Amino acid sequence: MARNLVWFTIVVTAALLQATWPDRLKLQQVLPDLCLILVVYFAISEGEERAMFTGVVGGIYQDVASNAVLGHHVLCLVCVGYAAGRIATRLVTEHPAVKAGLVFAAGLAHGILFQSILYIQNPDNGFIYPVATLAAPAAFYTALVTPLMFFLVNWIMRRPILMPKGA
Repeated sequence: MARNLVWFTIVVTAALLQATWPDRLKLQQVLPDLCLILVVYFAISEGEERAMFTGVVGGIYQDVASNAVLGHHVLCLVCVGYAAGRIATRLVTEHPAVKAGLVFAAGLAHGILFQSILYIQNPDNGFIYPVATLAAPAAFYTALVTPLMFFLVNWIMRRPILMPKGA
């Protein structure tokens, strides 16, 4: 129970940081996707189920905080969480480069899936240009932030949770 509360707090905090401090996190008009990093972290450490739940919680908050139709971020993050969880079981994920590479691939998949949905809804916006100018740089920036986020989340999740006496 306490572990789930810590998980929920981490996901909501990351979503809040991403939604409320975008100017501080931006680099060349590109934001790192902190919720995506958490989806991949939990896909590696706890499997696709936890990753998909992380995608639901983070995606709902991203959908509410942005101008996107409710459900777009949720769908994309859940699909990416499932795929990352399945792929992570077949990789040796101890090396930071493998983790960053998985986050980069997940970021590209998320961006392509999200832009596909937007393109289906409004073909006038195009598909290739937003993927090349938004999704790919965001995936790269997200992969660069990965080691720091993985370290912080790992430190928080591995700390012993204080339990009341008699529990």
